[in-house]
Amino acid sequence: MRNLLMTGVAAALFLPAAVSAQAVEGRVSKLESEMRAVQRKVFPNGAGQYLQPDITASQAPQTAPGVPATSAITDLSARVTSLEEQLSSLTGQIEQNGFRVRQLQEQFEAYKRATDNRLKLVEGGPAPIAPANESTPLEGAAVSPPPVRAPGGSAGAKPAAVAAPVAVAGVEKPATGDAAEDEYLYGYRLWSAKKYPEAEAQLKKVVATYPKSKRASYAQNLLGRSYLDAGKPSLASMAFYENYKKFPDGERAPDSLLYLGQALTKLNKPADACKVYDELSDVYGAKLSAAMKGQVEAGRSAAKCK
Repeated sequence: MRNLLMTGVAAALFLPAAVSAQAVEGRVSKLESEMRAVQRKVFPNGAGQYLQPDITASQAPQTAPGVPATSAITDLSARVTSLEEQLSSLTGQIEQNGFRVRQLQEQFEAYKRATDNRLKLVEGGPAPIAPANESTPLEGAAVSPPPVRAPGGSAGAKPAAVAAPVAVAGVEKPATGDAAEDEYLYGYRLWSAKKYPEAEAQLKKVVATYPKSKRASYAQNLLGRSYLDAGKPSLASMAFYENYKKFPDGERAPDSLLYLGQALTKLNKPADACKVYDELSDVYGAKLSAAMKGQVEAGRSAAKCK
């Protein structure tokens, strides 16, 4: 009977310990599996090696003789709990770092796309040249000139489209009863007020809506000057070339060749600029004013033409 009683007491004492040991063993196995997963994420080329953590368990406090110590199961459980908490913290930090890296990559890709688009649409240049008086018209030319190679070697290139013009505060739109005249003068006033994007949209509207009007040549030429004054010599050169090609008899065709030469000089294409000045002199030389002839010579000097 006594032996049976002692067996029951022993079972009552050691059974919880066995259960606790099994529970701790399961937690340790789970902890090791998670640690290997973390190490594979942090050290992908680790070849499956298990790296020992730098975390060490604190030394068990020395107890005085006669004072009962905590059980081994209790100590082991405390250490496993500490490791689990540290592993959870490490995993959270890894996830946060990965999220930040993804954010930085997305931001960089967005910046790169925006920069590429701006470089494709607009080519910046140095400070704009001092324009001649746009309000003083030149005599129209009666001779249709031979074609000139488009700037950059592309004869079919066109400036980028601009949104439809809108009313601009502080710039009054004239109302003389002549629609083409009013639309052109409004674009001229926008340009004079240095409202370049609005002026470009308005001047494009004039060219598209009134291609038979004499103001179409004025508007296309002034469009190029707006680009030039805004520091966009590449777009300006295309606008000037379009005016010479579409309206060779227009009153602003000679002006467009003059400014085309200046735009090409700004684009570091002096040889092309010299060809344009030669074309201007050959086609319109007899009809150029003394002031414009002086501008041509100044342009040739700037391009170092022979």
